Amino acid sequence: MRVCVIGAGLSGLATARALKTAGVDFVCLEKSADVGGIWRRPGAGERGPGYLSLHLNTTKKLTGYADYPMPASYPVYPRHSQMAAYLRSFAEWADVLDHVELETAVESVRQEADGSWTVVVVDAEGARGTRTFTHVVVASGHNTEPSLPAPPPGADTFTGTILHALDYRDGSDYAGQEVVVVGLGASAVDIAADLSRYAATTLLSVRRGLHILPKQLFGMPLDEVAEAPWWTSMPLEEQRRFIERALLVARGRISDYGLPEPDHPVFASAVTISDEILTRIRHGGVVPKPAIASLDGERVLFTDGTSARADAIVHCTGYRMAFPFLPSGCPIGPRGSVELYKRVVAPDHAGLYFVGLVRPHGSITRLVEAQSRWVARIVTGAAVLPEPEVMRKEVATYLSGIAGQYGQAEGASIQVNVTPYLRELQAE
Repeated sequence: MRVCVIGAGLSGLATARALKTAGVDFVCLEKSADVGGIWRRPGAGERGPGYLSLHLNTTKKLTGYADYPMPASYPVYPRHSQMAAYLRSFAEWADVLDHVELETAVESVRQEADGSWTVVVVDAEGARGTRTFTHVVVASGHNTEPSLPAPPPGADTFTGTILHALDYRDGSDYAGQEVVVVGLGASAVDIAADLSRYAATTLLSVRRGLHILPKQLFGMPLDEVAEAPWWTSMPLEEQRRFIERALLVARGRISDYGLPEPDHPVFASAVTISDEILTRIRHGGVVPKPAIASLDGERVLFTDGTSARADAIVHCTGYRMAFPFLPSGCPIGPRGSVELYKRVVAPDHAGLYFVGLVRPHGSITRLVEAQSRWVARIVTGAAVLPEPEVMRKEVATYLSGIAGQYGQAEGASIQVNVTPYLRELQAE
């Protein structure tokens, strides 16, 4: 029995530790030059969903692994370089580095007639190799392919630079320039706040309102509130009323800042966590604008009829999940949803698992650790999976239920509520 783990970021390292603890023979394949995933890329100058101002939005207490806390010297919300150093030290502490093959990209993963898995890899020199495994764990994350909107009318005439957040590095690269940031998610508000300290003007183009929550409420980090018993015991509607009242007191209405009010209740989609963006707007460093209507030479025209000159447009419009090395239709089904039993197991591909393909409100680490331990139990035979039809039924039931709260978009299918999901995994 041999297991292949794809990715050596937070999820891959958690999986590596769980497998090593269980005495399982495994190899962890990582395409980058070191462990750490997206957290090491800004410092290494590599392309990826990270930038030099990137910090955790979740606390070190809950983002660190349970048995290996982050250093006491770290701030509550560490920066990317501290997180990268922590993940490297965890890999050393867990004694898994000798199982990691760096600069090894996975080209394809296919299941053979006997149930084994063939993994084709490409090393740093471009040499291709083939390996055989009994199980494969995908822990490569889901911020993979940048999602860009359709080009607006006049895009071919625009004289500035158009880029995705994937290629954004630092605000100093745009010193003295006029920049438009598109979006209102986590990367959009981070990048807009960062740019506003260097750019001549920073405009934030927002099509749809989102709920913006501070990192702390009542002096408590938001993710610690989310795990408190008094909070988890509340019904969803009561949680919503509580947060909405707290936000009204803390910062007023979003429209008071020139941003569109959300068209959905809080926790009906991903929320944006930021302590900075509203302050930067109030200080004039960031100026909200509506959606882009068209481009004309050096100017950006907005749907309210206003226009502005721009040297660059940064699209912070998210990512599409893509697993080009996997069999077609896995894990994203024909309806565009991720279809995994308990958000981990591929029902129709025995021996294929996913760790970290979830999106909670709060830190992902406890969930990843629980997923990893369950996968290790499955691999060793300590846990037994139900028949595929039973797993498919659970997937359908889950997706139907989650659609009622989050909708049916691709990202909604990986949204989980932390406490109940953790209980599910622990029960397994």
